[in-house]
Amino acid sequence: MAAKVVPIFTEEKNPRGIPKAPFITNVDEYLGDADVETTLRSFQDALAKYRYMDSSLTSRRVSLEEKIPDIKKTLDMVEYLQERREGKTKAKDDEDDLDDLEDEGEEASSKPLTTTFELNDTLYAEAELEDSDTVYLWLGANVMLSYKIPEAIELLKSKLDTAQTSLDNTIEDLEFLREQLTIMEVNTARVYNWDVKRRRELREKEQQAPTVKG
Repeated sequence: MAAKVVPIFTEEKNPRGIPKAPFITNVDEYLGDADVETTLRSFQDALAKYRYMDSSLTSRRVSLEEKIPDIKKTLDMVEYLQERREGKTKAKDDEDDLDDLEDEGEEASSKPLTTTFELNDTLYAEAELEDSDTVYLWLGANVMLSYKIPEAIELLKSKLDTAQTSLDNTIEDLEFLREQLTIMEVNTARVYNWDVKRRRELREKEQQAPTVKG
């Protein structure tokens, strides 16, 4: 006959479907007539699953924390290009009359934009950007597509919102997971100590039992 196993996880889950671990307050009531060794093995399996999810989510968090600043930097650049095309850049020279300022602003907007771009981690090159209403965005997996500037801004804002939401959820899940890990470690210790005490009491009863001589 197979040993009885107590269900490890409760039906309660967090918003992303991670099961909540039960906190055992009464080991006798929790175990009933279930096998202790089997229950402890189930606890170890549950801990392994929680640790795997913790490792996976930690990697996702690191990836998102690297990705979000890149998206913000790209969005800032594209918005700057849009402002430049619309003539919204402000002159920083000494004040002059309004006509001169407008002429300088138009002249600055028509000049190519000089910038540097990264070739690899330690190598940069200088380039001039001609006035254009199109930008090229890396989408990942070695894919680059061209977008009109307003479309690129809309796409980048959407990606930034999605990445930020994902990061917030990941941080929340990690906090939840670490709480469940602590609970399962406490449960394991409580059941193990309960079993040690039970075995000791059984041995003491056996030793105190009178020996019947034939």
